[in-house]
Amino acid sequence: MSKRGGEAGPSGTAGPLAKKGKGNEDVLAAVKKLVQQMKNAPEVEKTLAELALPYACREVVDKDADAVIDEIEAAIYKVAMTIMQGEGFEYDVPSRTKTNQMYIPELDRIVLKDQTSRRPFASTLTCRKAALTTRILGLVHQLCVKRIHVTKRDLFYTDVKLFEDQGHSDAILDDLSCMLGCTRSSLHVVASEKGVVVGRLQFTEDGDPIDCTRMGVGGKAIPPNIDKVAGLTSDALFILLVEKDAAFMRLAEDRFYNAYPCIIITAKGQPDVATRLFLRKLRATLRIPVLALVDSDPYGLKILSVYMKGSMNMSYDSSNLTTPDIKWLGVRPSDLDRFNIPQQCRLPMTEEDIKTGKKLLEEEWIKSNPEWVAELELMLRTKEKAEIQALSSFGFQYLTQQYLPRKLAAGDWC
Repeated sequence: MSKRGGEAGPSGTAGPLAKKGKGNEDVLAAVKKLVQQMKNAPEVEKTLAELALPYACREVVDKDADAVIDEIEAAIYKVAMTIMQGEGFEYDVPSRTKTNQMYIPELDRIVLKDQTSRRPFASTLTCRKAALTTRILGLVHQLCVKRIHVTKRDLFYTDVKLFEDQGHSDAILDDLSCMLGCTRSSLHVVASEKGVVVGRLQFTEDGDPIDCTRMGVGGKAIPPNIDKVAGLTSDALFILLVEKDAAFMRLAEDRFYNAYPCIIITAKGQPDVATRLFLRKLRATLRIPVLALVDSDPYGLKILSVYMKGSMNMSYDSSNLTTPDIKWLGVRPSDLDRFNIPQQCRLPMTEEDIKTGKKLLEEEWIKSNPEWVAELELMLRTKEKAEIQALSSFGFQYLTQQYLPRKLAAGDWC
């Protein structure tokens, strides 16, 4: 169970913790205890094969360019054989619908079951998708042969008239990852840079040394090719995962990581693949806790769930993209009263917010954490939500000088 911090004073004045003038070492005592617990605990990660589930599931692995080329050529060879036999051609594509996905408590993540769907070219319903699949197979084959990477946007612009919308080519890329049994990055197609990192971290990117303490307010863009990141070193005690760019900028500008040794990461909203891969790699390599700072609303929790349990869209790659046991530091519904967030900074939940919150309460991974259930129930009962920026009503630096130090000192996470 997490311990609770002291009450905030009226109008955002300092509560008991600040009045005592605790030094940074005292503030970090609870974090250090959590770090020690992590380092003492055996790092055992179960696999699908070990569970012996009564149904087959599909997962992908990293494959080199030659292996991907072999998979593509085998798929095209199979299509050519069916055409020569007079049967036309079709693809068997793993189904990524919600009914073909499920949460596995033992793995603490979403996985994709092994059901497939036929994609025949002769059908008016699927002929266009079959054509897109063939076209992108050819493009990915070229990339692997040339050993180069392109962005998803680059791929879309190779045949705008055929793809019509980037969403269509993006979806086919996910289908191909499932079909070929490889991660999406193995296809040599990456997303544009989105996430950023700053703080107590050094690494090399394609051989170039990077020091994230010298990246200014904007931070270092998380590279889309995570396989080019090596030599991760850090003296940080924790990773602070931030939902929004505005909060990240405040933390970076105040050099929060100097006072409280940490690595600060944000994907600026909905997490992208590169940020999820980078976060997982950081935690696995450094073995330090991840504390999350998100808005106090259902969508903040949904974003957190993508980092922790995976997304429905990419459940086939959840073993590579998820980071287990992220602690919810804030902003939590119980913080609104504990820190006396003014009423004008609290927003009424919409009907869609309430609907999303109720759906989250039905999720198995939420039910398994009684403290998360209590926070969600409080949110739905009060029908109030708040953004991280609501803390700025007490002063622009309240987040870095009061709120986070007090939360860390009290070990107030769940």
